[in-house]
Amino acid sequence: MTTHEFLSDAARQTPGSPTEPSAHPLPRSSPASGTTPASNSTSSPPAPSAPPSPHTTRVDLTGRTALVTGAASGIGRACALRLAAAGATVRLVDIDGATLAELADQGVGEPVELDLTDLDAAEEAARGADIVVNNAGVQTVAAVQDFPPERFSLILRLMVESPFRVVRGALPHMYEHGWGRIVNISSVHGLRASAFKSAYVAAKHGLEGFSKVVALEGAPHGVTSNCVNPGYVRTALVEKQIADQAEAHGVPEDRVISEILLARTPVKRLIEPSEVAEMVAYLCSDDASFVNGASLPIDGAWSSS
Repeated sequence: MTTHEFLSDAARQTPGSPTEPSAHPLPRSSPASGTTPASNSTSSPPAPSAPPSPHTTRVDLTGRTALVTGAASGIGRACALRLAAAGATVRLVDIDGATLAELADQGVGEPVELDLTDLDAAEEAARGADIVVNNAGVQTVAAVQDFPPERFSLILRLMVESPFRVVRGALPHMYEHGWGRIVNISSVHGLRASAFKSAYVAAKHGLEGFSKVVALEGAPHGVTSNCVNPGYVRTALVEKQIADQAEAHGVPEDRVISEILLARTPVKRLIEPSEVAEMVAYLCSDDASFVNGASLPIDGAWSSS
């Protein structure tokens, strides 16, 4: 399996692809149509990782209800854990009901098994939420002339229309109570483009614009809306990409990391999901009430290069 195999429409709606752009082939390889797989990785790349650390942000979300999409793994799971640790009641939304049930059994939150392309159901699931973390998504890699139109439409539905419907469902409650936090997990590709990712880049740019409109409308009601823009995060998806590229091109995994994933990133390590979750927790705090309409890179200076 390579990083260019096609992902079925029923693939898990997790944070892997929306926040970790899929790897480019090595220079000698030509681009091909396909989609990165969303999970099932057991390999571990040899890139250095950040040392574990206690929470740096003191956040008390007792009495708040938080909805996290793509909560079964990766960044979504990390966000769910962090918000639950801060005292929030977390609605765990994902297409992977079995994993959600495991998290619920651990006392993390309430499972909501849901295909977010069911837009009416997505809006309904968000009613009564004080906090929304829009995180779910998938990825497809193909040249524009080869990109399947139905796949382009599905990605925009999942990564732009669904966040719109989720926020639409949550805002009446937020406005009524004069407080709300919306955090959209965007990507460096919400700020920069890459070849062969037309749907993904279009969706992320759309999400950025939508987030800013919500920031303007929500400000008088005590509601903030911000984007978090990670580079490559250590998730099952990224680890799978590394292993697949190494196997496909017959090169060591460390070369895949340094020459493809982190070629434009001055900080030469993968981001940990917990680091992204810590930023999300801060944005959900009362201390972040004046952070609104922002796009906050967590990319090791990639977007500055």
